[in-house]
Amino acid sequence: MGKKKKRFTVEEGQSIDEVLAQMKEEGYQPVRRVEEPIFQERMEDGEKKVDPVGRQIIFDAVKTE
Repeated sequence: MGKKKKRFTVEEGQSIDEVLAQMKEEGYQPVRRVEEPIFQERMEDGEKKVDPVGRQIIFDAVKTE
């Protein structure tokens, strides 16, 4: 029987501690933290430019027995 996995995302206005508490409440334990960049495209002098505008933090978690 495999372990149940779930991804938890830190939303805007939410702290990492709040997400970790939510994970614990639901019976999950974090196994990996991933930070993904957020980009925004804009046109400058007829060229497409891509600028980083933020980041999104995601936790991979497994169900604890």
